[in-house]
Amino acid sequence: MKRVLVTGAAGFVGTHLLEALSGHGLEVTALATDDAPGDGRALASWIYGDLRDPGYVEAAVAAARPDTVVHLAAISHLPTAAADPALAWDVNVTATVRLLHALGKARDAQLIDPTVLIVGSAEQYGRHDSHRFPLTEDAVQAPRTVYAATKAAQEVAALQYWRAAGLKVLVARSFNHSGRGQPSRFLLPALVHRAVTLRDAPAGTPMPVGNRSPIRDFLHVSDVVAAYISLCRRGTPGEAYNVASGTGWSVQQILERVLARAGVQATPVEDPSLVRPVDVPVLVGDPHKLQRATGWSATRSFDDIIDDLLHAATL
Repeated sequence: MKRVLVTGAAGFVGTHLLEALSGHGLEVTALATDDAPGDGRALASWIYGDLRDPGYVEAAVAAARPDTVVHLAAISHLPTAAADPALAWDVNVTATVRLLHALGKARDAQLIDPTVLIVGSAEQYGRHDSHRFPLTEDAVQAPRTVYAATKAAQEVAALQYWRAAGLKVLVARSFNHSGRGQPSRFLLPALVHRAVTLRDAPAGTPMPVGNRSPIRDFLHVSDVVAAYISLCRRGTPGEAYNVASGTGWSVQQILERVLARAGVQATPVEDPSLVRPVDVPVLVGDPHKLQRATGWSATRSFDDIIDDLLHAATL
């Protein structure tokens, strides 16, 4: 890894990835549609544009000349993808194909021969019987949401480039992750925000919540970023890897941990406006393939995630 190209670099995971790469003396090119947040401008060379524009993509690849690509850009919020499916397919699939095509053309011209990490989602797996958890990479993919379907299609397209053209593509199927900077429309930061607003409220004050039965596998964003870097260095092209902890937390358990860490004695009350249809009641992944391939292991606890979010919410 000497010259790294990161798409979606101004997003939640992108900003953490740039921080992790900044201390390694790498030449980093960051692609984004929005301006770099905070100190991010100093961490990379920024090229702003839309991955749906073929001219922008080809120009960015030519400027970066990457030996490593981490493709993070996506519509990653499930309700947002569901509200505009055509946009989700265009951004999550078609734009990915444009990027792969531009990288493939540059490789065919013998200008670069990059390792390309395509970041997918655990949502691709869909529903499975309880005895299958934690899920391994050979589990059937049966996506149940627009977002999940676009990520499964993205993976199919990416691995086709590996099989047909030899572009060194590998895939991360990332389970839930959170930490400083994640938007409050996602579960954990939303719960932390609600808890913080109730810190001075009397014990027993109602706290609105949605579904509390789903079970999810959470990692700290810094561990996810470390996994991506490890995969770029030691992963095998043509393979998919779960990025997961192997431990499931119900939303009820998550809520209890958030309230305990925040020191809040609120009473959770179901708010119908926050209740969403649950397409996948349980989603927990097996990280052993990733660990065997790269030596990666998680270093941050679930409480670390909550504490980082609490610290950020009170700044």
